[in-house]
Amino acid sequence: MSAHPLYAVIDLGSNSFHMLITRLVADSVQVVDKVKRKVRLAAGLNSNNELDDTAIKRGLECLSFFAERLQDIPENNIRIVATATLRIAKNADIFIAQANAILGKNITLLSGEQEAKYIYLGVAHTSCGKPNRLVFDIGGASTEIIAGADFSSKKVISLNIGCVTYLNRYFSDAKLTEHNFSQAIDAAKQQIAPHIADYTKLGWQIVLGGSGTMQALAEILLHHNQPAIINLAFLKKMQTEAIGCQSINQLKIPGLLADRQPVFASGLAILIALFESFAINQLQLSSGAIREGLLYEMLPDMRQITIRQRTVKSLTEKFHIDTEHASRVTETVDALFDYCASNWQLSKDNSYKLLKTACALHEIGLLLEFKRHQQHGCYIIENADLPGFDQADRQLLAALVLCYKADIDIERLRQQSATSFETAKQLLVILRLAVIMCRRRNDDVLPHHNCVVNGQAIEVHLPKLWLNNHPLICDELKQESQHLNSIGFTLVIKAID
Repeated sequence: MSAHPLYAVIDLGSNSFHMLITRLVADSVQVVDKVKRKVRLAAGLNSNNELDDTAIKRGLECLSFFAERLQDIPENNIRIVATATLRIAKNADIFIAQANAILGKNITLLSGEQEAKYIYLGVAHTSCGKPNRLVFDIGGASTEIIAGADFSSKKVISLNIGCVTYLNRYFSDAKLTEHNFSQAIDAAKQQIAPHIADYTKLGWQIVLGGSGTMQALAEILLHHNQPAIINLAFLKKMQTEAIGCQSINQLKIPGLLADRQPVFASGLAILIALFESFAINQLQLSSGAIREGLLYEMLPDMRQITIRQRTVKSLTEKFHIDTEHASRVTETVDALFDYCASNWQLSKDNSYKLLKTACALHEIGLLLEFKRHQQHGCYIIENADLPGFDQADRQLLAALVLCYKADIDIERLRQQSATSFETAKQLLVILRLAVIMCRRRNDDVLPHHNCVVNGQAIEVHLPKLWLNNHPLICDELKQESQHLNSIGFTLVIKAID
């Protein structure tokens, strides 16, 4: 038996069937397999809400593929759920009975409320930041809206509006017209309207979503090197571009994957209705939804430590990072940050938390080699699975890890979108100074220091005796003055008795 048993979650969605297989390594989830099939079960519903034979066949064939992988997984580590289409279908029992026989394990048919709660848990387990959330999930046959805080959902609804059903209802002619969009948006708004007041009373600090429609929109933004933050202006721009393509078959938007093309317009219409109904300013992509909700609730003690802490702990173990040195750098960064915060108008917000994460991970590339370890570290941050850190977070982390010593890649700082360019430079200055001061990697020889900041001018006060006893560090600080000049800062080291 493996020391890291596998866990499997299967989600029989209205548009796609998904299988997620993971294992728990260093207290963090490692994905070992993902399978997704565009079954489009909801497209097989007729006017009497009965699944046709073709849709049933597609679904059962897909589950026969999934069944092969389940043979090697302990039964208690498997969760299989079905959602909106099988709630709606009058002949769902026929499909489920055959599916149970194929899988060798019974499917749980979730109610709309249960589905919404698991979606919210998936977001809560994989997101970091403000605790009061409004969460949207647009599926093939239903849309879930959840308001919650931390791991508790306070208000949940599941509406019978989805990207597959709306495709059949409002875009059945495959035309992308202003009229078709307006009909779909207005219909969705009518379904949403009775619930707006209850959600508004609860309020929220952040809006998150993780369904296929929102992932597709985020991929378009990233294709254009923009942060994956969705706003109404961008949605309207996408609507205009879609209408310009005239038909679904001709829908070509840079960054839009082919498998999202058929239901892109219908999902977009629903999301526009949600934005306008709730007066949303912006939405961030969540890395988790129903599958992650089911998975994390199956795993032990997943609510006891934050997602970011788990991620950093996992990376620290996997890449054998020197935790004592990382803590030493973190403490020095904290002291320097406090010296600089007032003059630079820094606050202990998300960018500060990312700075401290960079302290923990700045040597992550050393396991591969010393010579290019900063480039290796940057690559790991950009490409590793980092639950709790969104795309913008990764950009700033990668820039700090790449530039924590030696030459500074100023374009990396300019391109990140987690904070302003000026703040990114200031955070890097603090990190670089802390790393130099901690170069001996010994708590007993850390200097007593003070720091005076006036705009872009930094004056670091260090004991004269300590500077005399550490000529290499003293020389590094002199070289650092030249590096900081390249990003507009001046550094003066003052020896004090």
